[in-house]
Amino acid sequence: MDGPEEKRQYVLGEISQRIRHLRLQQGLSMGALATKAGFTKSYVSQIENLKREPTIGTLVTIAHALGVNVFSLIGGEKLPEEEEAPAIVRVRDRRRVDIPSAAADTVYESINYKKKDRLMDAFILTPASEFSEKPMAHEGQELLFVLDGKEEIVYNGKSYLLDEGDCCYFDSSAPHYGRSVGEKPSKILIVFTTKPAT
Repeated sequence: MDGPEEKRQYVLGEISQRIRHLRLQQGLSMGALATKAGFTKSYVSQIENLKREPTIGTLVTIAHALGVNVFSLIGGEKLPEEEEAPAIVRVRDRRRVDIPSAAADTVYESINYKKKDRLMDAFILTPASEFSEKPMAHEGQELLFVLDGKEEIVYNGKSYLLDEGDCCYFDSSAPHYGRSVGEKPSKILIVFTTKPAT
């Protein structure tokens, strides 16, 4: 692959193929998967046919609906059937995740991927200094905790500046995005719910 755009398109293509493969393997129509995930059939169709880029929250929701780990969609990985209790991810074992809809230079590292059937997905996020082209919006809720540096969050069109130690918790179905501000890159603990709150 020649550059970031080619890599992004390749990753998106692989993700859409895995979603389709798992859906068909389970005998699910697009409509059935959409119902299980809480999306419309047209939204699932757009993702499978590369007409819409899924956010990490969307992928987590689809993975849950398919009964798989989000890493099986993003990287095609199969995790062992047996797991530790508790599931421990050492710092050296964090998994870097490429999110096509994220701004360039944004780094997501999964810190809880070893837990099967989990209700949350947690990442250490190193945001880019520029906003992504489009805001994200996905089902569920999201928590951000600033571990280091400063972060600007734009939520539902309004900007908020977060300092080290600040926490932001919100309904992630509203449009949102963030970027690192200041001289040193920020580090963020980010946690998504994978099931809509009941």
